[in-house]
Amino acid sequence: MNTHEQHFGFKQKLLVVALLVAFGPASADEAAIAKLISPDSTTVSAGVGGVMGDQSDRAIFGQYNGWANHSGALLLDFELIKRDDATGTWMHAEGRDLGLDSRELSFSRDKQGDFKYSLQYNELVRHDPRTINTGLQGVGSTALTVNTLATPGSGSNFNLDTKRRSYSLGFEKRINDSVMVEASLKSEKKDGTRLSGQGTYCSNIISGPNCASTLGALLMMPEPISATTHQLDVKANFSGKNFGLTAGYYGSVYSNDLGSMQFNPITGTLVDLAGSPFSPGSGTNTLGDLLSQPVALSPDNQAYQVYLNGNYTVTPTVRANFNYSYTHASQNQSFSGAGVAAGAGLPDNLGGVVDTTLLQAGVTARPLPKLSLLANVRYEDISDKTPQALYGGTYSNALNSSERVTSKAEGSYQFPQNLRATFGADYTWVKRELPDVGSTVLIIPSTSLTAVRRSTEELVYRAELRKTMSEAVNASIVYSRSNRIGSHWLNLGGPSLLYNTYQDMRYGDVYAVTGVFPTTMMDRDRDKVRVMVDWAPSEKLSMQFSLEDGKDSYSAPTTKGLHSTDLRSYGVDAAYTLSGNWKLTGYLNYGEQGMLVDHSGGYIADMNNTSTSFGVGAVGKVSGQIQVGGNLAYLDDRTNYGLGSGNTQAPGVLPDVSYKSLSLKLFGKYALTADADIQVDLIHQKVTFDEWTWANAGVPFAYSDNSTVSLQPSQNVTYLGVKYVYRFK
Repeated sequence: MNTHEQHFGFKQKLLVVALLVAFGPASADEAAIAKLISPDSTTVSAGVGGVMGDQSDRAIFGQYNGWANHSGALLLDFELIKRDDATGTWMHAEGRDLGLDSRELSFSRDKQGDFKYSLQYNELVRHDPRTINTGLQGVGSTALTVNTLATPGSGSNFNLDTKRRSYSLGFEKRINDSVMVEASLKSEKKDGTRLSGQGTYCSNIISGPNCASTLGALLMMPEPISATTHQLDVKANFSGKNFGLTAGYYGSVYSNDLGSMQFNPITGTLVDLAGSPFSPGSGTNTLGDLLSQPVALSPDNQAYQVYLNGNYTVTPTVRANFNYSYTHASQNQSFSGAGVAAGAGLPDNLGGVVDTTLLQAGVTARPLPKLSLLANVRYEDISDKTPQALYGGTYSNALNSSERVTSKAEGSYQFPQNLRATFGADYTWVKRELPDVGSTVLIIPSTSLTAVRRSTEELVYRAELRKTMSEAVNASIVYSRSNRIGSHWLNLGGPSLLYNTYQDMRYGDVYAVTGVFPTTMMDRDRDKVRVMVDWAPSEKLSMQFSLEDGKDSYSAPTTKGLHSTDLRSYGVDAAYTLSGNWKLTGYLNYGEQGMLVDHSGGYIADMNNTSTSFGVGAVGKVSGQIQVGGNLAYLDDRTNYGLGSGNTQAPGVLPDVSYKSLSLKLFGKYALTADADIQVDLIHQKVTFDEWTWANAGVPFAYSDNSTVSLQPSQNVTYLGVKYVYRFK
């Protein structure tokens, strides 16, 4: 587990060599330069690491680093660099975290300006920090059996994991001075189980006579995962005196080994919101029958893309660029093969097809030494060609075709007294496909949305000023203003209007006052400002200050929905060099986000999220043999819902959700010899997490079978790692 090291790449090393040769003093150590030119070396580190605290204490700490399920592990890393002086060929092999389930392995061989090939293997395990307690049988499979617990917490505990294993191959070859080809192939296998659920309700109105009264249930339904993704990218690069051109192909294939999952017939009782048992029934159209229907998992799908992009130097001060791509995506997995019945008279697969065409062109110019200009336009056409059918017997799948045009124009001018001004404008136009209400197929329910818009457009103005005030101070300010409007709101008529017909909607329409309008189509005004200041009062001290403020205001023919959002953030970063051996760093950031939403059900949520973080760090040498360092970091993130009532009912009150983290990281390195070190890493992390979603005031949320999900609210974990590092000559 590496906590502070950064690896110096080959290209960076060659750059250092070039700088030393060009600018270095005549007395530069020739042996050191020769070592960089031909740095044959092998570094191996081996040791042991361990964490203190039980599995609940390290649930958040160990989500991705391999320490969730291990209290101790082998620390093993290596790096091999070798250069063949006769051919100029480099070889690089590296392994990281080989004793953990986040291991990485890579190998590459290349000759600069000629060829390169590489191989990589990576593992990543995501450990769900929450523990589920349930009576479910078959967790991790596609067939689950419900066993209702007598009381919450009396079942078996499970921790869900998902593991990714990926293999990558890469190849580059320069054919001649003008042509180079590249290819990469990646395959990733993902296995495990993730938290999910299924809920439904049964009523005599929508489900049939077997539902004498409305009953509902929500059951935990952990989703099993066993899927593979293959990706291929092949391209050819052509270069000439005044142009560059790239033509390529990209393809991806997603295959899911599991088509669907379901509950076995529910034979026992469930628990209602009051904690009382009830029978969901087992006959046709009962709640038990509806809950036992198969649930489709992610279907197999595939996509390919061909693309062509390039640039051309028109004159020494004018350059043009373009990009074209065509993408064909399809999804045609068999419903019956996945274990889901499509229904009588319906096709056995969706036959989903979406074609996307992208065109882009741009130009940059410098007509005057102090003036720079930029213009760019981008067109995207998404064509949904999926056949429509009456799935569910009443409504069909809706198509999602759209067109989008985005353009940008910008100019920058260097004024006297080190002042540079930039002015720009962006324009976006979106046209969406509307359901064909004139056909015999009713596409969407008339009550699903109050209205839709065929098109929207947005215009953004930007202004930026940058000034070098002195050798020690640089500052910039950016302001932008945007306005989004759209075409007439269209209402899909219901029984009270013209049935199955689009009609223009006006702000005074009574039925629109409390309607639901899509946020992405609403009129919106946005204002943003950002200020940055760099200050270096001395060679030893440098500081950066930042401020950002923004607000969005939304409007539509309704009093409900999203009204506004706002964002504010402030930050300062500092670095101070105490001496040639010691350096200090620090930062302080504060951010606040707000959202005002009026729900159609009668309540108002004035949500507010605040985040405060700060950290200090130090690194230095105690002596020629001892190097030490560390940092202390703190984070406090809190969300307040600010609920109010918009009707005669008393408003509900939701507790705040808060997350606090305090972490201390220390490291020390002792040079035993010129080629061997002992390294020690110590990490202590304390986390406090308080959320009402799964539990409140010690009372857990319980599913209808008394299954629960828990997370230890206060976690303390300490990691200690010791390893021996040896560099072979």
